[in-house]
Parts: sequence; C-alpha cells; structure tokens
Amino acid sequence: MKILVTGGGGFIGSHLAKRLHQDGNFVRVADVKYDGYIKDKYYDEKEIADLRIFRNCMKVTEGIDYVYDLAANMGGIGFITTVGAEVMHDNVLINTHMLEASRINQVKRYFFSSSACVYPTFLQIKENAKGLKEADAYPADPDSFYGWEKLFTEKICESYQRDYKMDIRIARYHNIYGPEGTYQGGKEKSPAALCRKIAQADDPG
Repeated sequence: MKILVTGGGGFIGSHLAKRLHQDGNFVRVADVKYDGYIKDKYYDEKEIADLRIFRNCMKVTEGIDYVYDLAANMGGIGFITTVGAEVMHDNVLINTHMLEASRINQVKRYFFSSSACVYPTFLQIKENAKGLKEADAYPADPDSFYGWEKLFTEKICESYQRDYKMDIRIARYHNIYGPEGTYQGGKEKSPAALCRKIAQADDPG
C-alpha cells in the first residue's frame, strides 16, 4: 500500500507515519517543515512542500493509494484562540487543494483529521455537561475560528464523497499529547503545558 501522510513533520503525523511504515507500507511524508519529533527514519520518501499551493498537492498525491491529511496551521488552545485569519486562510487552502488533488490522482481513500473544536460552545459551559456525540456538532457554534475551519472542511469532504463517490473518513481529535510532543513555546497542548509547569515548579511536591 502506498500511503501519504501530510503533516508528516508534526507530532501526530510523524507517529502515524512511523506506525504505517513499521507495518510494511510505502510511506511518503509531506510537510512545510520538520520539527524532529522522531529521530530515526520513519518513511520511504520525504517531501518538503507548502500544501497551500495546488501543484505541490498534485505532486505529493501522485501514485498514492491512501491519504492521511493531517497538515494544518495549528497549535494549543493559546494559539488557536488568538490566531484566526491565518489559521482559516492556510488550512482551507491546504484541505481544498488536497481533496481536489486526491480526486484527480484517483486516491482510493482519504482521511481528514478534524477536531473536537467543532462542537458548540453552549454544550460545554456547565461543569456537569453530558458527553458529546457526533451529531452534537449541529446547530453549529464552534468556540474558535479553527473550529469553524474544521467544520467547514468536514462539509467539503462530505460534498466530495457525495459528488465524486470518494471514500472519505473523518475523525475529530481531542487533546492529543504524549512522548516527544511539543512541551513549550506557545503551541503546546494544555496537558503538556500543565506537566511542564509542575516539573519546573520550585516545589513540585
């Protein structure tokens, strides 16, 4: 199986690519930069590509069976609640170009990494709020521009699946953290930031 992981230089993408590679698949990773989350080689081909540009999306999807689209301009809650236009601009371009390139290059299956940020704010205000279900995303009221972009892209995926019969899967990630994850700098997730603050406290006990 020939697999493309976009965002393959990021935390989730690099770990996913490593697992797919270990399972015996041909893995191509594509990203605008590589942050060194995994030190050993975890791919067969590595592309440095700005996926906001359509021709780059065409290049990285050529000859590919499965696409895992994890590329995004994003970070922890501090980042996505203060940066709006840049996040929406970059991610809408990446995702629309990747979907169209995958269609043209006849990719067999496409995975889009969405986010729990798509869920309405009004369902999460109370401390005793019920657990969220997929259907709870509507009526829509995401708490950030990042959430709106993810929800919008889910609808683009739905339209491509309906109109072009593409095999598309979507998952809404919650807080993702773990070994080798971003620990500081403004784009770290809340659990990692909390762990850092405890570790750096004068008296962690």
